[in-house]
Amino acid sequence: MDADLLSRLKVAWAAMEAKKAFHLVAYDVSTRTSIAATFLLCSVNSSRQAQAVADEVDRALVAVGSRAMSVEGYTGSGWILMDYGDFLLHIFLEEPRDFYSLERLWGDAPEIGTTLRSS
Repeated sequence: MDADLLSRLKVAWAAMEAKKAFHLVAYDVSTRTSIAATFLLCSVNSSRQAQAVADEVDRALVAVGSRAMSVEGYTGSGWILMDYGDFLLHIFLEEPRDFYSLERLWGDAPEIGTTLRSS
């Protein structure tokens, strides 16, 4: 993983933590799909918190020169998807996260969250 991507993933991870997202997971999917190198997943307790996490991640990444290519589900879907090109951020309420079970689909990919944690 290149240093720029790792740096931006750390910024996103810290922003998710700052807004009290939980059950944070990061998968290196670079050898499994061409849509992104990394998937970041987190859970939140409400739609309002999901928006706050999305806003904080966006603010933090814009500050380091990275903008989302697209954002889906921002208003009331229970799942916000932010596409940064080389990584995708999934912000879930627990019920949709359990239903879509991305961990089941991508869980065999290397989990890299320990390299992203701030402490």
